[in-house]
Amino acid sequence: MRAVQITEFGGPEVLKVSEIEEPVPGEGQVLITVDRAGVNYADTHQVENSYLSKAELPLIPGGEVVGHTADGRRVVALVGTGGYAEKAVGYAQAAFDVPEGVSDADALALVVQGTSAWHLLKTSTHLQPGESVLIHAGAGGVGSLAIQLAKLSGAGRVIATASTEEKRKQILELGADAAIDGNPEGLKDRIIEANNGKPVDVVLEMVGGKTFDESFDALAKFGRMVTFGAASREAAAAIQPARLMKGSKTIAGFWLADCFKDPAMLSLPLAELFALVQDGKLHAVIGGEYGLSEIATAHEDMRARRTVGKLVLDPTR
Repeated sequence: MRAVQITEFGGPEVLKVSEIEEPVPGEGQVLITVDRAGVNYADTHQVENSYLSKAELPLIPGGEVVGHTADGRRVVALVGTGGYAEKAVGYAQAAFDVPEGVSDADALALVVQGTSAWHLLKTSTHLQPGESVLIHAGAGGVGSLAIQLAKLSGAGRVIATASTEEKRKQILELGADAAIDGNPEGLKDRIIEANNGKPVDVVLEMVGGKTFDESFDALAKFGRMVTFGAASREAAAAIQPARLMKGSKTIAGFWLADCFKDPAMLSLPLAELFALVQDGKLHAVIGGEYGLSEIATAHEDMRARRTVGKLVLDPTR
C-alpha cells in the first residue's frame, strides 16, 4: 500500500510516499480502509521528534483517519500514528461511528480539534456563562471550533487572535465579538482593549513564548489559562508561585492524549459535537485537502501559517 513513511527526523522534506506492507490489526484493533486522514500541527512536531511523546523510526505520521472497516462501518478513529496511508489500524474503543449528515472532513475535525476545544472550555477552564474568553489562533482547527462552542456556552465576550486581516475577518464571521492581531508585541494591551478595558477571565493558549507571557498578564482575578501547544517553538518565561497567588490565577495544561485511556472522555463530547453539526449549530472550517503526494506542501503551509481550520489528506492521490 502507499504510505508516507519517514526514516529520518526533520522538516517537511523528509515526508515521502513509499510502498509498504499493509498493517495487520492486533487484539482489540480494527483495520480501516482510509478515505481521508487528518493533518495536525502536532504532526509537524512528531516528524521532527519534538513532540511531548518521543517517536521511533520508521514512522508513518498521522493521528486520525476516517474510513470503513471490513464489516462496512463508517468510522472516525484515533490511531496515534499510521494515518498517512491507504490503510491504518486503530483500537476498537477509539473508533467511533460517523452519523449521517457529518462529512469525512467534519468527522476528522471533530474527533481531535472538536474534542480538544470542548475539553479546553469545559474540563480545563470551566468557562461560565457571562465570562470573557480569549482564544489564540482563532482561524485554526481548535480555535475556529472553540469560538463557536464558547458562544453556544453563553460566554459574555469572545475575543480571538489571528495573524492576518483575512483570518481576523473569518474569526468575526464565526461569531467572535472581537478579532485582534496575535503579534506578541503589545498583545496584553490589545487583549484588554478588546475586552472593553478589562482583563479576561479565560485564555486558550497554544503559541508559547512571549504570547504566553502577555496572555497571562491579561488575566483577570480568578482567571484561568490553559496551555495546549507551543506553535512558536519558544518557551515562555518561568512564573513564580507568588504571581499565581496575586490575582488568584490558574494555569492548566491540556493534552488530548491524556483522554485516550477513558473512552468516555472522547465519546461523550464527540456525540454532542456530532449532534451540533447535524443541527446546523456548529460548523467545522475545512482549510484544504491535499493528496498523499502533497503532504510536504501541507506541512509547509501549516508551519508558514498559510492555512485555516482543518487540513485533510486524500490517500488515493
